[in-house]
Amino acid sequence: VVDRGDLVSDAIVNGIVSERLDAEDCKAGFILDGFPRTIAQAEALDQMLADKGVALDAVIEIKAEADELVKRVVNRARESGGARADDNEEVLRKRLAVYAEQTAPLVAYYSDKGLLKPVDGMAPVDEVTAAIKSALGR
Repeated sequence: VVDRGDLVSDAIVNGIVSERLDAEDCKAGFILDGFPRTIAQAEALDQMLADKGVALDAVIEIKAEADELVKRVVNRARESGGARADDNEEVLRKRLAVYAEQTAPLVAYYSDKGLLKPVDGMAPVDEVTAAIKSALGR
């Protein structure tokens, strides 16, 4: 599913995340990378966290230009010898289309909750890192 650029079903992903959040090493805090990806997943996460007595501190939106992302993935594939099946332009373009349709609505969802912290993903890596740390109060 992932190799095609599609999203794994909500039931599977929500179950994995819920189980993982119960792990001992998540008791002091956690970072979710790439989850939630849909409004339904965000709503499930809200319920999951409420059931666990946990709240989100922030949601980081790393903003980047589509053509630059394609360039980076093509370069990564070239450097790694194509080690990842999903490291190609066709799959990334499909992922970007899926993002626009299913994930982009999360920007408004988390902005309305006052949790969204946008970060310029086009900046140099050290600046992106500093911006994320700042958004997290670190």
